[in-house]
Amino acid sequence: MQLIWRETALIDLDRIVVYVSQFNYVAATRLQALAESCAERIVEHPFLYRAGRIPGTREALIHPNYLLVYRVTADAVEIVNVLHSRQLYPPEEGV
Repeated sequence: MQLIWRETALIDLDRIVVYVSQFNYVAATRLQALAESCAERIVEHPFLYRAGRIPGTREALIHPNYLLVYRVTADAVEIVNVLHSRQLYPPEEGV
């Protein structure tokens, strides 16, 4: 099974790491490593984590404050977003 990071997820992760690094560079580096290793584990066990709030997705908690949102296809795992756990997700319709 192949691991695919969508551009949206890469941008999300980069923004989060840059933000955290303003306060604690070591924590930011650790968070990025956690996200990457979690994504690699998902490939091995794609249904290990909970069903997502959007149909067809799943959510992996990579840190008490951060989630990886992903989709499982026949031959790949797509990392769709990286979110703060308090972030409104999915966004409300009409906003």
